[in-house]
Formats: sequence, structure tokens, C-alpha cells
Amino acid sequence: MSRRAVDAPRVAVIGAGSWGTTFGKILADGGAHVTMWARRAELAHEIAEAKRNSQYLPGVNLPRSIDATHHLSEALDGVDQVYLSIPSQALRQNLKALRPLVTRTSVPLVSLMKGVERRTGLRMSQVIEQELDCDPTRIAVASGPNLALEIAREQPTAAVISSVSLDTADAVARRARNRYFRSFVNTDVTGTEFGGVLKNLIAVAIGIVDGVGYGENTKASIITRGLVEMTDFAVAFGAQPETLQGLAGLGDLIATCQSPLSRNNTAGRLLGQGYSFQDVVKQMEQTAEGLASVAPILSLAKEAGVDMPIVAQVKRVLDGTMDPRDIAPHLTTDDDTPQGERIQHGDNGGGGALWRSLQRALDQLRHGGWGASGDRS
Repeated sequence: MSRRAVDAPRVAVIGAGSWGTTFGKILADGGAHVTMWARRAELAHEIAEAKRNSQYLPGVNLPRSIDATHHLSEALDGVDQVYLSIPSQALRQNLKALRPLVTRTSVPLVSLMKGVERRTGLRMSQVIEQELDCDPTRIAVASGPNLALEIAREQPTAAVISSVSLDTADAVARRARNRYFRSFVNTDVTGTEFGGVLKNLIAVAIGIVDGVGYGENTKASIITRGLVEMTDFAVAFGAQPETLQGLAGLGDLIATCQSPLSRNNTAGRLLGQGYSFQDVVKQMEQTAEGLASVAPILSLAKEAGVDMPIVAQVKRVLDGTMDPRDIAPHLTTDDDTPQGERIQHGDNGGGGALWRSLQRALDQLRHGGWGASGDRS
């Protein structure tokens, strides 16, 4: 091992799929020595020896400062930070194995996952806090317009690191930063996580209409109304509306809805082409988190009294009770008042709240910075 690797800060990434491996590369290119944990021994061997992950990141060479193992204890030995990149529905079970290894330390635990637990409706940071019984100030989440393969190819982008502890968010953001990847921070964990979850559901809807053959007008309408729907939902659970207008909301929504690299967009497109939900799951090599999040998000929305016509129609397509050609969630709103007019009349509905938050965001940018709840460097 080189002297640089010995002296470098040591971090672990738990999960060696496309996003986990890409984030390992981000950290290594930022100067850290990274140990990846892979469930399969053969994948760990390929990463450690060949510096490749041919299944998930074909054609990408990984830095020499990345090692890999399929033993959790080896991955976590002596690390300063732990990054978790596990499918959301498998997180709790994996945390049970992690618990005896991480509860003896106080290192930050960073969620790279964008989903909610199907059974409980909990966000990933909440599952981590509950299952590991740890102080929430140790937990951070990362989200933003982050399509793994583009970043692995070193195409420039940015993300938000959020924690209830600004010190934790700052420490993680300083580590997760290099010449092609910039991390900003905020303390709105709820908004940052829900932004990453909800944009997946809108991306499934965009994929469906794309698969059907509808054009850009339909997609633009759904994206625009989808951002309102995302903001209404997140704010109902305590998020700051500005967060949904930043990288973790609008930025991630744009990237996920328009790219064929998006697993959720791809899953939706297959649904729109007439494949059943079961067929789509079989065809997808990697998890499309949006498919598993539809039902729990709608349950949470019902509890909070939030109307989500886009997500509701996606669920009907998933259930096979709606023909994909009939999907038009942007036409189902009962509120015909233009969003600009809603501000003038003092309406507190989602469109007005969205527009006011955009105005505040623009004002903050004009005056040189963000508040504690907004993305800041």
C-alpha cells in the first residue's frame, strides 16, 4: 500500500452496486482510502484486484485507493466514516449485522439510499436511527442529481449532504468532494430524503407516458405538477419548501425524469409499453426504488391529507387497474387557479407555497447565501 493510502482518511462503503461503487470512487478521488463491502465474494475480488465493477459500471476504471471485501468486519476496521448503499427494503436486515460493529464507535453514518421502508413508511435515516439505536447527530443523508454512470465517468455534478448536525454534514461534505463532484450542506433531513424518494415516483410516471408514446408537452406538465406534489407532501411532514427547489428536489427530478440511465424512468417506460409489474421487476437488473415506494408514500399522504394524483395513477398502472394510455395525472387537479394568481389571493396551497419558496430562494441567491435549511457550500 502506498504512503498516500496509509496517510489518507479511511472510509467504508457498504454496498457495491452502481451507486455504492460510484460513491466509493468519488471518495477515493477526493483523497480517501475506501474499502467497499460487497455481498458477493467474486465482486469484492474484482473490485480489489482488477479495480473494476464490470456488472454495474462497465468500462470504468476504479482508483487504486479502493479496496473491497465481503467481510463486514474488514470493511469497517478503523474507518472514519461509513456510507450505506443498500436497497431500501433490505436495509434493516443488513443493519442487524452491522449493529455490533458500528455501535462501539461514533463515526458518521451516511445514507446514500432513496426510498422508504414498505412496511413502516420510515425514511432511511429513521430506519438507521431505529435499528442501530444511535444518536441522530451521527446520521447524514446524500441526495441530488446523481446518475451513477455519468459520475463514474467524471461528468461534473453536485449533491446535498444533510444532517440535523451541521458539523456532521460539513464533515461528510468535505470528504465527499473532488474536482468533478461538489457537496453542499443543509440541516433539512426530511426534505432532502423525501426529495430523493418522491422524484423517483414522478420519474416512473414520466417513463410510463414515454413508453406509451406521449410527447414533451405531457412530460413537462407532469414534471411541473409533480414538483408541486412533491413539495406539498414534503412540507406536510416538516420539510422546508426551499429544499425541494434545490439539488435534492428539482435538480434530482430533472435528471431522473430525462435520462435513460434512470432505473425508475426505465421501469416506467416498460410499464408504458405494456409489460406487467412482475415482468418489469424480472427485466430490471438493479432495483428501481420508486416501484417499492409508491404504496407507502400514498399511505403517508392519506394520513397527512395530501392529494397526490400523479402517484395515485402510477399505482393504478402498477396494479393493472389503469391502461397506461389513460394516464394523465396532470389533468386531475380540482384547482384551476393559475399558480401566480394563488399568491395574489394569499392561498396556502402547494402551487402558491412552491412559488413563494422559489421567490425566497432567488432572494437568498441575490443576497449571497442560503439559510440553515437551504443548500449551501
